[in-house]
Amino acid sequence: MVWTNILVPALGGDGDARTLAVARALAEPFGATITLAHASPSPIGVFNWAGDTSFGPTDAAVAALQRNAERGQARCRALLGDLGYPKVLFEAVIADDWMGLRAASRLADVVVWEPAVTRGHGFLAGAFQHILLDERRPAFVADDPPSIGGTVAIAWDGGREASRALRRAIPLLRLTRRIVLLTAGSVTARSSGGARALAYLADQGVPAAPEVLHKRGDPGPAILAAAREAGADLLVAGAFGHPRLQRFIFGGTTRLLLENRATALFLSH
Repeated sequence: MVWTNILVPALGGDGDARTLAVARALAEPFGATITLAHASPSPIGVFNWAGDTSFGPTDAAVAALQRNAERGQARCRALLGDLGYPKVLFEAVIADDWMGLRAASRLADVVVWEPAVTRGHGFLAGAFQHILLDERRPAFVADDPPSIGGTVAIAWDGGREASRALRRAIPLLRLTRRIVLLTAGSVTARSSGGARALAYLADQGVPAAPEVLHKRGDPGPAILAAAREAGADLLVAGAFGHPRLQRFIFGGTTRLLLENRATALFLSH
């Protein structure tokens, strides 16, 4: 099992070069293709997003949006050229309801996002939620290119999301020198099945060392503290395990992990 396609959604902005550098660090060990998908809205989509439904877009507005899309696409193509990576693809998609990006993501092994987007900022924030939650494509989030082959911490609670994250991260885990499985002892009443996860990892050729978290309350701070103490370069975790309304009102562990800037994240729903 290897990764063959790494997707990078982009607008042609200032942060795209750094996101592409993160994608390259993930792609190189597998010889995977980096696909940069430039998302541009249709005029109707922009007017609806802005809340202006009293009149349609004028010819001048349509022309301005088209020019902006062309500039973004040209910028993205230039960034791919500057990356100097041999296996790259460029795709231009329409962003209305994120269907273009969603379709592009379906054969991607992992989607690399600019960190600000995952924290709810910018035009692609909605796309991040749709692709992670509805398309269930794993997300990789890092401020800088990650160190591949170091130490990985896995947040494990026995749930569906954590299970998907662990399974989908296996190709990357096989490149890792040291893995620590963080099981939530008294943090949650649910049985974590930590022994089962350790056996699965061993069967995959990636044995892990167990570590039990004994703090009560919100597991987020305990997970982050344990990952830092282990010297983890990457944290693998299930994302958004609670209903959407509850997440919207209360935030949750995933939001706390996304606010963390010290450790790269591999998330799966």
